[in-house]
Amino acid sequence: MRAPTAAELSRHAPSGKRSQRMRDILALLAVDDVVVSIDELTERLKVSAPTIRRDLADLDDLGLVLRTHGGARAIEARDEVPVRFRDTQFREAKRRIAMRVAEMIPAGPYAIALSGGTTTAAVAKELSNRSELTIVTNSLTTATEIASRPNLQVIMTGGLVRSTSFEAVGALAENTFSAINVGTAILGTDGISAQGGATTHDEREARTNLAMVRHAQRVIVVADGSKVGRVTLARMADLGQIHDLVTDSSADPDELERLAAADIAVHVVAL
Repeated sequence: MRAPTAAELSRHAPSGKRSQRMRDILALLAVDDVVVSIDELTERLKVSAPTIRRDLADLDDLGLVLRTHGGARAIEARDEVPVRFRDTQFREAKRRIAMRVAEMIPAGPYAIALSGGTTTAAVAKELSNRSELTIVTNSLTTATEIASRPNLQVIMTGGLVRSTSFEAVGALAENTFSAINVGTAILGTDGISAQGGATTHDEREARTNLAMVRHAQRVIVVADGSKVGRVTLARMADLGQIHDLVTDSSADPDELERLAAADIAVHVVAL
């Protein structure tokens, strides 16, 4: 499935309420080979038929659903929310997490690595006014956001771009991370737990992020509370490779205790 262009993303950029509705539509279509009618969607989501038709048209343009007569079905089953619909989820938590992480980065000449994800993108935004900072990333969205800042040095990896996350993965990205050393790697995640470590839905992304982790002196995992205690498909980092976790006060306190018992410094921001 092709990645949408920047112009398409701009044209289809959803509001917070609409973004949530589009995620709900994708969730309802997530079962293989199931066609959901417009009537069912209007009933389930409590909006008008014209509103659903507009949403389906945009999702179809972005290659996420296939329109059918009177409804739609998913093109492929997915566990991962497309990145363009993630930025409105838990926005305040991510902003506060990013502020805390920015405080943890030393002043002066310093190099960090950033994985993809909306929380790490929020960290990049918080750091964008810093001077003498080098940022290495495999995230197209993050690189685009900060590359115009003359006070930053931004290094973008090569690699195969994932259409759901706009992250470069694979051998080229891994080689870039393996060729450099950074003071801190800031790792976004789909799940972090005492059982599974830091995990993600895609094994190629996991291998790329592991290369980043292995060449960092310090690893900070950033995760809103919904990710704490979750275990997804592929491991990006073992507990022993993680130095800090920055999350929010909605996280499961029992799981945070288990992570702290594994010698991870747990930082909780209030909501």
